[in-house]
Amino acid sequence: MSLTEAQLPYPDYDFAPHWFEHGSVRQHYLDEGTGAPLLMLHGNPTWSYMWRNLVRDLRSDHRCIVPDHIGMGRSDRPDESAYSYTAPSRLADLERLVEHLVTERGLPDRGWTLIGHDWGGIIGMAWARRRPDWLARIVMLNSAAFPMPLGYRLPWYLRLIRSGGSTSARLVHRTNAFAVAASHLGVASALPRPVRRAYVGPYRGLHRRLAVLRFIQDIPLTAADPAWPLIDVGPAEAPQLTSLPMLVCWGGRDRVFDHRFLAEWLRRFPSAEAHLFPRAGHFVQEDAREEVVACVREFLGRHTEGTGASW
Repeated sequence: MSLTEAQLPYPDYDFAPHWFEHGSVRQHYLDEGTGAPLLMLHGNPTWSYMWRNLVRDLRSDHRCIVPDHIGMGRSDRPDESAYSYTAPSRLADLERLVEHLVTERGLPDRGWTLIGHDWGGIIGMAWARRRPDWLARIVMLNSAAFPMPLGYRLPWYLRLIRSGGSTSARLVHRTNAFAVAASHLGVASALPRPVRRAYVGPYRGLHRRLAVLRFIQDIPLTAADPAWPLIDVGPAEAPQLTSLPMLVCWGGRDRVFDHRFLAEWLRRFPSAEAHLFPRAGHFVQEDAREEVVACVREFLGRHTEGTGASW
């Protein structure tokens, strides 16, 4: 049997696959290393591949849990009669997966570190606000988990796609244009071709990229949007979260999440440590790969309270 594009080997991604079943739908995730758990959540149109460098570096001291959202990466592609491609479904998926890992795979219900990027920040922080007692640390890369900052307007191409029924929306679904564009425009320095292929590979094929389109259409802008409850959290975060050690690694050349998003993270989390990488784009973990890995490792090494050294 020949391998599909999504099953092909990719650079530095030689991890053993794990699967969790949501009814008839299988979700793929990585479970690498031992130690206090790190939960790494990707956004759109990426997948667990984006965390490969952190996993390879941190798995010697931490247990790295890295899911692919359903419909993305190596997870199943159910049709919409079997799965609702909305942010509340993503949050429910995450809650079920973590509960499974705790009850069936021996992970603790304390001492977790949340690491999020793009939509992974929204989904992860929604989970964190429900389970603040499970968390020990938070790491955020270019992302959001709150309403759009004052004065911000979604880029025109995302507005067109989000509107639905437009030529742009059909283009995202019928071609791999959005993933291809992200692999070019999401970085300030060109990715090596094999790495770029790894980013876009899982979305080759019409049936493989419905989630990419639905994530764009699910961007929350008003209270009427299904994803709005995940970001409608008021002007201040709960003290249980703001008291946690937090690291923000930010690419200064992001075309979507600009400086206003970084400012809002720091307003909400005044004690957070921020590291700006002015020459990095949205995929800061690619443009500043070694620096981000070193920054996260150093942060984790300094903040061990509550992580349970015996795990």
